[in-house]
Amino acid sequence: CTLLKTTSFLFLLFLFKLFIAMLDINLLRKDLDTVIARLQTRKSPQPFLPVAQFSALEAERKTLQTRTEELQAQRNALSKQIGQLKAKGESADAVMAQVAAAKDELESSALRLEQIQTELAAMLAAVPNLPHESVPAGADEAANVELRRWSPQGGLGSQPPALGFTPRDHVDIGTPLGLDFEMGAKLTGARFTVMRGAIARLHRALAQFMLDTQTQEHGYTECYTPYIVNADSLRGTGQLPKFEADLFAARKGGQEGEEQPDNAPLYLIPTSEVPLTNLVRDQILAESELPVKLTAHSPCFRSEAGSYGRDTRGMIRQHQFDKVEMVQIVHPQKSDEALEEMTAHAETILQKLGLPYRVVALCTGDMGFGAARTHDLEVWLPAQNTYREISSVSNCEAFQARRMQARFRNAQGKTELLHTLNGSGLAVGRTLVAVLENYQQADGSIRIPEALRPYMGDATVLGQG
Repeated sequence: CTLLKTTSFLFLLFLFKLFIAMLDINLLRKDLDTVIARLQTRKSPQPFLPVAQFSALEAERKTLQTRTEELQAQRNALSKQIGQLKAKGESADAVMAQVAAAKDELESSALRLEQIQTELAAMLAAVPNLPHESVPAGADEAANVELRRWSPQGGLGSQPPALGFTPRDHVDIGTPLGLDFEMGAKLTGARFTVMRGAIARLHRALAQFMLDTQTQEHGYTECYTPYIVNADSLRGTGQLPKFEADLFAARKGGQEGEEQPDNAPLYLIPTSEVPLTNLVRDQILAESELPVKLTAHSPCFRSEAGSYGRDTRGMIRQHQFDKVEMVQIVHPQKSDEALEEMTAHAETILQKLGLPYRVVALCTGDMGFGAARTHDLEVWLPAQNTYREISSVSNCEAFQARRMQARFRNAQGKTELLHTLNGSGLAVGRTLVAVLENYQQADGSIRIPEALRPYMGDATVLGQG
């Protein structure tokens, strides 16, 4: 009986670990061809899922499961037979030998199931989310679809206004105001920045303005979270194991008296999406608690692996940058609605600042690992004569919740996976860049957007020509 219970427990544990590691395992088993077809619309130099290896492991798992059930039934029958023989005073040695053989095979099956679980979990943890059926198919950003654009002069559908003079970029504008890239490189290295004086205050004002708008007007709860997280948190939101090269490791190994196990890795957060979303990890919420709306202002740390040579000038692509993050944890039937709402919340910041922008729906090849649908907001930068990403709002559906085991109890009392969404509201450094370039004047000074003036001592202009 003990062996039967142990074997059943190991098999349930096997299924549980698969359940939390990836896509819905039942979908993969029922309609693998459709899953592969949808994954192939994403951008990748290699197949996301080695189909032959997955199918072989699945076939072996099914065989083991069937054989385990047969052996359990056999043991039950043999156990009854042993009792009957002993009751008659007859020898049960032969039957007990069969039980011992079944015991050995069950133990062997349990060990192999554990090995299969490990192989499948490692394989499937690197598989991205399935694109929503509404997402346009395409290999890269060229296939993204513009949904709308806005400018302060003409509103929706209007083009960015002309400055009336040749625009300077944010590096030339910001350097006299206290933007110091050379000192950032001296203190740390490339893609780090020091800000002093008025430019530092403007940067802080932007973050405060964003937080106030998201909390006071849009109903988010402000949070302060750690800037260093453990591997479980990063696995929960999908950064690990696939994107470890993009992370900064803080340290390894626990100090005496701490609960961190020996050699447990810790990482600087790539975005506060990670700690905010993980606040519901391993939780079962009441349906009445939904939606959960969280925001935080934090620094973000990204090694930008694979981006060598891109956006090396200025603040567009930094290793350390600030962001005001929005996270919503919602009922599965409400996540599409929440995506539109969060996109509008990010747009509100740009409209209040009077910054021209456009909204695009990302195609399958341009979306992030955990996203099922994504809307990008791109702000107008006059010096580059183009729009650049300033916010990315994604509906991850149940992808992160499955990895985190984040659930709620529905009206029927059953538990369901939550849906999670995240987005920038906004990236503070890129917003600073946009303010500098869009509000520059011919004499080199910067008009301060009206929305920021209360945070800037009611000043209207930064710098002099």
